[in-house]
Amino acid sequence: MNLNDWLNNEVPSIASNLESIHSEHFQVENALGFTGAEKIYAILHDFRFALFPCVCESVSGDEVRLNVMIANKLRASALDLRDLIIKVYLSADKQLSAKDAEEKASAVVMALINKFPQIRATLQTDVQAAYNGDPATTSHEEILLSYPSIQAVLIHRIAHELYKEGVPVIPRIMSEYSHTLTGIDIHPGATIGDYFFIDHGTGVVIGETCTIGAHVKIYQGVTLGAKNFPLDEQGNPIKGIKRHPNIEDHVVIYAGATILGGNTTIGANSTIGGNVWLTHSVPAESRVYNAPPTPNIAK
Repeated sequence: MNLNDWLNNEVPSIASNLESIHSEHFQVENALGFTGAEKIYAILHDFRFALFPCVCESVSGDEVRLNVMIANKLRASALDLRDLIIKVYLSADKQLSAKDAEEKASAVVMALINKFPQIRATLQTDVQAAYNGDPATTSHEEILLSYPSIQAVLIHRIAHELYKEGVPVIPRIMSEYSHTLTGIDIHPGATIGDYFFIDHGTGVVIGETCTIGAHVKIYQGVTLGAKNFPLDEQGNPIKGIKRHPNIEDHVVIYAGATILGGNTTIGANSTIGGNVWLTHSVPAESRVYNAPPTPNIAK
């Protein structure tokens, strides 16, 4: 059989099989699809412009023109985000009417963008934390343009608001996009206080039910994860329980440390050394380190 005959005779059957398998596992109607994910990335880009307009793009210093540009970005992104949220609502709840989905989605979008001034103020504390926490930096602009921590935290603070509203799928797409860009994996459910800084960033993992206080600094390779995954009677993971640690205010966690468990709390003003493995709480003012290596001196 030559290629043309194969394309005409065999490929339709292969396509039918693929469609059948896909339909068995995924809802075709109201699916976001990869194009929906790409739209979310574009929305995040526009939101970043609205939050940091003069840094993200070269714009005129005219305040009126700048205000119009920010407003137009927010209007277009709000409509696009509403449409995507409608889709995920309808896909998740077959009993929900299109009208109710639109009303819910519109309310979520308005609530999110109403919080943008607050989010922007919080992000400024994160920029300041990076500036204070890294002697190598020379300016806030350098941090905004080049530090993965700020990009990851910016996306997280947006995704977290949608997560709190119960929006399916979209917050996780945002967080995994951030993970792809920065190497920093923050679940949108994690609660993070002001003045948060991740130095270097690569390989950091922060779990869904993690709570982080203010003025916390962590280094590359840190994991704030779950100790285990409780199962129900059918052997499936139990959802919605506290699985990840609490980090109180003014804590520093050095590179490679692993802190696990929903009952684990790192007390305020503590320092956790590099490559430490912790599955239990430590009180405030703690200093936790591995034993120093002992040199083997040849005789």
